[in-house]
Amino acid sequence: MNASNPYGGERRAGTVGFALPHFDIRVTDPATGQPLASGEDGMIEIKGPNLFKGYWRNPLKTAEDMRADGYFITGDLGRFDADGYLVISGRAKDLIITGGFNVYPKEIEEILDGMTGIVESAVIGITHADFGEAVVAVVACDADIDEATTIAKLRTQLAAFKVPKRILSLRELPRNAMGKVPKASLRKNFGQLFDTVTEKPPHLRRFAMKNPIRFTQVPSRYRNHI
Repeated sequence: MNASNPYGGERRAGTVGFALPHFDIRVTDPATGQPLASGEDGMIEIKGPNLFKGYWRNPLKTAEDMRADGYFITGDLGRFDADGYLVISGRAKDLIITGGFNVYPKEIEEILDGMTGIVESAVIGITHADFGEAVVAVVACDADIDEATTIAKLRTQLAAFKVPKRILSLRELPRNAMGKVPKASLRKNFGQLFDTVTEKPPHLRRFAMKNPIRFTQVPSRYRNHI
């Protein structure tokens, strides 16, 4: 345990609070390792007396996950809010990059989980020929939901590039031995979802690359290609 909401003071929902005494937490740019300002999402790194010194007989893995100054790269993404509370956005391996934009699944999952008929959700990125990855939501429902209606509701709450291109309904989400939803398995199971998507004409493909969130401006006769 490295962080906690304070016992005396505001316990802010949706955050994990502050670093505990004798611990340090920072948020860095995953590419450069440089610390980021409050409000910017990046990699959460920790340092403290409970931290292991490295992987047993695996110096390459140690070098990969440990900074030279002793910080451990957790693999969790997050940010500090304006008051210094740490907010966890999700796992780096679950980050979706669609059309050059970063999408954090947790933001979409929290909205979906609050909708009538949806028990829980898992948002994943599926390989897509035009976007690199397409946002897809897999949901467990206790009532029938309409995919088009649900997507329309999401459009009122999310930026266009974050809205799932598909919402797939299951009776329940799979679990691993730890009780977690194995998103890697979902990505594998639905990995062919967009393999049959009709390829866009070259002029529309160029349009998509330059204007990844402006597809509503494409003439209606071309939208079936997008």
